[in-house]
Amino acid sequence: MTEKEFLDIRRRFPILERKVAGRDMVYLDNAATSQTPDSVVDEIAYLYRHTKANVHRGVHTVSQEATDLQEEARRKVARYINAPSPEEVIFTRGTTESINLVAYSMGQLFPAGGEIILTVMEHHANIVPWQLMAQRRGLAIRVVDIDDRGVLDQEQYRSLFNEKTVMAAFCHVSNVLGTVNPVKGMTAYAHSRGIPVLVDGAQGTPHLPVDVQDIGCDFYAFSSHKMYGPCGIGVLFGRREWLEKMPPYQGGGEMISHVSFSGTTFAELPFKFEAGTPDFVDIAAFSKAFDFIEEVGIDTIAAREHELLEYTTRRLENEVEGLRIRVHGTKFNVNTSHEDRTVAVSLVEGSVALDSGNGETRRLHPGEIACYDPATQELNIRRGNVELESCWAAGKLVFERQSLGEICRYLSRWYDIRIDISPALAHNYAYTFTLTDEPLEAILRIMSRINPIVYTFSDNRSVSISEIE
Repeated sequence: MTEKEFLDIRRRFPILERKVAGRDMVYLDNAATSQTPDSVVDEIAYLYRHTKANVHRGVHTVSQEATDLQEEARRKVARYINAPSPEEVIFTRGTTESINLVAYSMGQLFPAGGEIILTVMEHHANIVPWQLMAQRRGLAIRVVDIDDRGVLDQEQYRSLFNEKTVMAAFCHVSNVLGTVNPVKGMTAYAHSRGIPVLVDGAQGTPHLPVDVQDIGCDFYAFSSHKMYGPCGIGVLFGRREWLEKMPPYQGGGEMISHVSFSGTTFAELPFKFEAGTPDFVDIAAFSKAFDFIEEVGIDTIAAREHELLEYTTRRLENEVEGLRIRVHGTKFNVNTSHEDRTVAVSLVEGSVALDSGNGETRRLHPGEIACYDPATQELNIRRGNVELESCWAAGKLVFERQSLGEICRYLSRWYDIRIDISPALAHNYAYTFTLTDEPLEAILRIMSRINPIVYTFSDNRSVSISEIE
């Protein structure tokens, strides 16, 4: 796919028309939630205007139309993940609820004293539900560790299975590290020990072709909002043999076949696990997200992501000369100074490992800032205000007693403009202030009122700053 074709795809996302700090939005937080193409947005608006009704409950025209659209979405999901049948596809409110459903319902089948195998790279949505179930049922949790490359220790994984093991749950792709786990092999080993498997696919389905039959897992969970669809919709694939054994997770609505005060019988799959009124509109609109993915091609999406990863890696290697940064966390900042070539790495959350090339690897902890000098390969770590270093991500620039030269370097990058200033003047004055979406000229005007400096715009791409004599 050509660059022009990718730009055409970008134009199909309404939110990307926004400007942030006067510049085109660049959105990279897809591991948290993806943006939504206009086909999905338009479908939501259309359905609310024309086809909003309760599904599976009415015989009138609109209800029948709504029901057909929801069930077509279920069939489309089943085809996308190659589920054996649509009846094994359950709609939830997200990956989190899907995992909670399995943990609660499967947990009712586990004997006290059983053990659940998780991994250290799990999102808390695949930890806390099992912890809650473990507390209720008297279960224990065993955890698989990772090596220095961020890869699961497969030997340790296999060693944790014993006569007490009742469940294994692990992610397809790590939301922090990006590691793609060998879920097929891990599932096969668990099954060889007679143990059911849940795969957290929240980061798998948006980036990889997924075939639940090929993986062989008993459960696979994922979310709409991470794959260009609406928020508040999740999917749980479950093998029929387990779903039929599991008790319902919630009660009410269409999950019943017959109800009386003497007793209740439950509906057939998948409705047994879909209590209450479903979010029919967003479920139906989810279909349009699948259409978008199939039109663009999941392989094309994956290839483009790989290109962007390689580009970013090259830029880091070029700008952060001599310093290797391995990220084991979720919120950090890298700041390079083109004036003296120093590099500052600040960590807000998680963990970052730094290798300066002298044979020593240093680990950065939250609240710490590492300063690296490529000329000497010296790496110093100190406590600091790391929030100030990363506040640009929230659309703000915060300065505390920073020199005019330092501020100009930030402004140059922020506004994509060349700022010329003499080395002597760069260290003459310091400022403390916060910027949020202010025009560059307004900022320079305020600074010139505080100290005797004057600025001149040569064109739209450059500005010079000098001192008033």
